[in-house]
Amino acid sequence: MKPKQIKDHTGILSSIFAIILGLIVGLIILFLCNPKQALPGFATILSGAFTHGAKGVGQVFYYATPIILTGLSVGFAFKTGLFNIGTPGQFIMGGFGAVYVGILWTSLGPAHWVVALLASIILGAVWGLVPGLLKAYFNVNEVIASIMMNYIGMYLVNWIVKSYKPLFNNLRNESRNVAATANIPKMGLDKIFPGSSVNGGILIAILTVILIWLLLNKTTFGYELKAVGFNRDASKYAGINEKKSIILSMMIAGAIAGLAGGLLYLAGTGKHIEIKDVLASEGFTGISVALLGLSNPIGVLFSGIFIAYLTAGGFYLQLFEFSTEIIDIIVAVIIYFSAFALMVKIILSKIHRQKDEKAESAKEGGMKS
Repeated sequence: MKPKQIKDHTGILSSIFAIILGLIVGLIILFLCNPKQALPGFATILSGAFTHGAKGVGQVFYYATPIILTGLSVGFAFKTGLFNIGTPGQFIMGGFGAVYVGILWTSLGPAHWVVALLASIILGAVWGLVPGLLKAYFNVNEVIASIMMNYIGMYLVNWIVKSYKPLFNNLRNESRNVAATANIPKMGLDKIFPGSSVNGGILIAILTVILIWLLLNKTTFGYELKAVGFNRDASKYAGINEKKSIILSMMIAGAIAGLAGGLLYLAGTGKHIEIKDVLASEGFTGISVALLGLSNPIGVLFSGIFIAYLTAGGFYLQLFEFSTEIIDIIVAVIIYFSAFALMVKIILSKIHRQKDEKAESAKEGGMKS
């Protein structure tokens, strides 16, 4: 690859470099835990999802569905100059909206799952609205505001579900089952990936990725959102309503994270809202997905599938006598090393800039002589 091509693909190369680095650290951890089984275990991480054929691939898409959307939520906010760390709160609020409609609004018939998803989008947007308003009108750091909203959302959902008997299964300390009509249809994917848990949610996630890409890159509205992110004061001088843009950015990011929650709890896989004081892991994983995908919607789609692939492969490590905790550590290390993709990109950009400056200096020196 020529130097110019390397420069043009710095983002992709930095992500690949970070992935390789994360996998190497994972291999070292395997050697430290069980040297004899390290190499077979590592091979399983890389090929685990494919060992079960179409079912394994379907499971990857199932795991990828919520984290693609939480990653898209974080990436969209990055593109508009905001750091949406409130995805766990928006995720659980969206999930609650879907579960509430899914359990109680049983008279909707075939439109039941659609209305339930709309409820998840609306609640997620509302949860993104609050930090958006605080940022736009009082310049409150959106990171701090989002973190507070995470905990408010988690405790609020726990309290409502536990207090409202039609929603609460006190024997299992979790929400009840949603009605069958609220489950996301398979949309033919059960024929392609028989035996897996994948459903139409992955298609909705892909469609959302495409819509957000079009919004950011092909519309005036998307240009204004990005312009405010680059320079709020300059955008205001240019006639853009910067407060409105900030608020809408956070609302859209929240709506995407809320949709992720809705798709997970309506997947028909026995997933319930558990009453425990832990923030949704899918929300935080979205940050790594966004960083690995360099906040590009298409990049986020592939990074979400990649991380889901590692997660699926990690389950099979138990066949090599690695304990469940070790598997979680390895997957977490790989995922969080992937977050260094952005740092690697900055380093590569700096190296290229120094080379350009040296070349320019040499050129000017030659002209003077």
